[in-house]
Amino acid sequence: MRRAASQGAARLIFRRSAPADAEFFDSQLDAAAPRLQNHVLVGTRNLHDAKRIREAIESLASSIASRHRDTARLLLLGIANGGIALADRLALALKRHGVTCGRGTIDISFHRDDIGRHPIPKEFSPTLIPHDVNGATVILVDDVLYSGRTVKAALDELFDHGRPETVELAVLVDRGGRRLPMCANYCALTVEAGEGEKVIVQLDPREPSKDAVLVRAPEVAPANRKSKI
Repeated sequence: MRRAASQGAARLIFRRSAPADAEFFDSQLDAAAPRLQNHVLVGTRNLHDAKRIREAIESLASSIASRHRDTARLLLLGIANGGIALADRLALALKRHGVTCGRGTIDISFHRDDIGRHPIPKEFSPTLIPHDVNGATVILVDDVLYSGRTVKAALDELFDHGRPETVELAVLVDRGGRRLPMCANYCALTVEAGEGEKVIVQLDPREPSKDAVLVRAPEVAPANRKSKI
């Protein structure tokens, strides 16, 4: 493990350097998975249920497997935080298709272009890379593709660690609204959402039957109330 400082904060980068580190590496991945799942949100509508999401993930895995069945150094990196649970599901589905891949996470906190307005939270998921990315085929995984800024930040973080042979993008949901020229290589679902609406993907690690794709209405600022005193 090595520690690097950036913009006044510390970044932890974990690498699997020996078989003895495997248990620690996997425990770090599990700890990095999103903990806030299946909260009931006011002003939301459910677009896709658990059955449709299961079919969508299987479709993603099938598409990836058809292209990378014989790829020697395939690396699946979930973009923290939304892409972590999806990367876990995809890795399992790919295994059923006979495709073996490394599994890790990419933390974009230090490459966000809005870091001045949104400081890095105290709890964040660190970058976890199971093996050298130089010459590897890397598939970045995220739950929702929107402006493209998250993907750009993930690419910046990835290339801090080396030069992959190929980088691809797999997303569960494309909601449109691109601000940067980014396009997914693999996409299972498309949704229409307004400018102020938020698309939320819930992948429950313990109860997949609770999975859902939701759209939350824009938050409305409460009207100022005059004191009666």
